Amino acid sequence: MTQSPRHFPLAARRLSRDACTIAWTEAGNPLGDPVVVLHGGPGSGSRPAVLRLFDLTRMRVVLVDQRGAGASTPRGGLRHNNTMRLVGDLDALRAQFGIARWGVVGGSWGAALALAYAGRHPCRVTGVVLRGLFLTSPREVRGLFVGARAQAPRAWRRLTAAAGTACAHRLIANCARHLQPGAAAARQRAIALAWNAYEDAILTGQPARGARPTQPAIDRLIAKYRIQAHYLRRNCWLGERRLLALARQAAQAGVPIHAVHGTRDRVCPVDNVDRLARAVPAAIVERVAAGHLATDDALARGVARAVRDMLGVTAAGAPQHTDAPAQSHAWRAPIHAPRGAPGPTNCSLTGLNPSNS
Repeated sequence: MTQSPRHFPLAARRLSRDACTIAWTEAGNPLGDPVVVLHGGPGSGSRPAVLRLFDLTRMRVVLVDQRGAGASTPRGGLRHNNTMRLVGDLDALRAQFGIARWGVVGGSWGAALALAYAGRHPCRVTGVVLRGLFLTSPREVRGLFVGARAQAPRAWRRLTAAAGTACAHRLIANCARHLQPGAAAARQRAIALAWNAYEDAILTGQPARGARPTQPAIDRLIAKYRIQAHYLRRNCWLGERRLLALARQAAQAGVPIHAVHGTRDRVCPVDNVDRLARAVPAAIVERVAAGHLATDDALARGVARAVRDMLGVTAAGAPQHTDAPAQSHAWRAPIHAPRGAPGPTNCSLTGLNPSNS
């Protein structure tokens, strides 16, 4: 897709909170329908390639690097880094923009954060689009590090050797300890590279290949997995029950939710959307023949359609060829609010507890 230079990007700036600097990039039409995009990980950082899902002539798209991730600083910082703080950052950014309500699009961990934000601030959300929903449960983490290890035995052995434990149930805690700021640099490097290789092997079904990473790339991986271990060992300060309660709270306040999930997702089980549908019958949940990554064409098309249908604009940039229609479950008509109309009326601000971590 080709965008006019005036649409890509408009701005790349920062927001300061709690001695952290939150980096964000804005692209699109400054008078268009506002949408914030939440990256996964936790700790991965935003990627401009996601802009292909949106018609930037009609939408105002904000990409946010969550605390310690991407261009936000301190890189890999853990102090004041938890879900409650991330939710607060998003609403502070919305207020700084002068936006009354915006759409929220998130993938993987970003999908969980999107639901947490919508449940906490439903009056500020026009709709939520989710890709590859992560429910922040120990069940999912066990599936990734216990159930899936047989799919990548060599990468698994490398990861457990780097973490210093052959016990899958201690893996995340060991990684979190050895990735702390100030820990041995060689151990941090070994864990980050091994975790990345294991993740790639699970995602693709192939051993990791490619050029040897540069030191800046390694530093980014260390920051990413430091944050990821910090969150995963604490169920991301959410857990499945609380997250689904927040999703239900958002829906009850009138926020429409549309989840798109790949049937071949090796990271987040496809039945996560069934769990969402049971908890939130009004949600639209859609299965597509795809994996976990946002770069998968079928998944990109599904998310682009969801953005178009839910947020009332023409989402562009997804590949134009078509394949078999997606399977949908628990379909409900999305709730559309006219531009300028008041937001949901049942706006409770409960559901997340602050943490000092």
